[in-house]
Amino acid sequence: MATNGIQRIAELANVTKGTVDRALHGRPGISVATRKKILRIAKRLAYTPHPAARVLSIGRASLRIGICIPEELHLFYDPMRAGIFDEARRLRGLGVEIVYLPVPLFGAGEKERVIELLDRGVNALAVTPGNPKSVRPAIERAEKKNVRVICLTTDAPQSGRSGVVCVDPKLSGHLAAELMAKFVRPGAKAALITGMHTAEEHRLKTEAFCERFPTECAGGKIAAVLEAHESEEESYRKTSELLAEHPDLGGIYVSTVNCLPVCRALSAHKRAGKVQLITTDLFPEMVPHFNRKTIQASIYQDPYLQGQTAVRLLADFLLNGIAIPSSSYLNPGIALRSNLLLFREVQRNGGAERPAHAAAH
Repeated sequence: MATNGIQRIAELANVTKGTVDRALHGRPGISVATRKKILRIAKRLAYTPHPAARVLSIGRASLRIGICIPEELHLFYDPMRAGIFDEARRLRGLGVEIVYLPVPLFGAGEKERVIELLDRGVNALAVTPGNPKSVRPAIERAEKKNVRVICLTTDAPQSGRSGVVCVDPKLSGHLAAELMAKFVRPGAKAALITGMHTAEEHRLKTEAFCERFPTECAGGKIAAVLEAHESEEESYRKTSELLAEHPDLGGIYVSTVNCLPVCRALSAHKRAGKVQLITTDLFPEMVPHFNRKTIQASIYQDPYLQGQTAVRLLADFLLNGIAIPSSSYLNPGIALRSNLLLFREVQRNGGAERPAHAAAH
């Protein structure tokens, strides 16, 4: 009913078919009141444009989805890139193109990259806001231009973004606390090593773990919260200092992917297996540490599915006018020695190969 549907909506709204098309697909050039009126009528008629009809309507022009994620922390972001570009291959025949413009470091330069993506004419974008305060004006600028923004992995909730795709950080922190309590003795001390408190994800995980651990572990205490800024050197040094300062430390929760230097410090100080270690995510280099019982468990965030989901939600909006959920929380998994081989990241190389059709900087 695609053509007849648009015609009927135009008649009921007393507008042209072009105005209906702009309203259904989030393009500028019409008033807010007219857009809302058209969307109400379309909802009443249960109208959904067919993807093939959408491709015909845009002709040879591509719909462009901008992607801005970090290049560092490849152990996490390589699988995410794989999810993004695998989904891009699926959408290739529907006129959707990925414009990939990463930042070199988490929390550095997202504002400038988002502005550049807007200047390149993207129709929607996904960004990992490591520094939400800095990138907020660029996200607000995008949304005002009807360029829908999804925050990926970590949120910028005050920015007016359309949605977020991630594992609920509060749930992750609570889950880590509950797991830690099962591995340590009552009255144990636990420490948390995180990335940067400016990142919403890191801040909320920290608050949740510190709130929940003393209630899950009878008499349990938080010995320290260490901000390691995703630096391997800083993580190793601060873990070593922590172990020296707290010889009776019961456990450590690493709330980011940067767990390998913590494993090395535990081994160097002969505390591996004695200090219970709960980590985040999963990659092949972690497997020996699981097998040696240095790592007891890890909170799995499925970066591949996060990237795939963000692109799919943006494409569904651009192609079919499907509203973007304000939050799309993935269910975290728990990786243990017994189920390691069930996870994608240890079954094969999780690296993302950039497809030839994706535009890059």
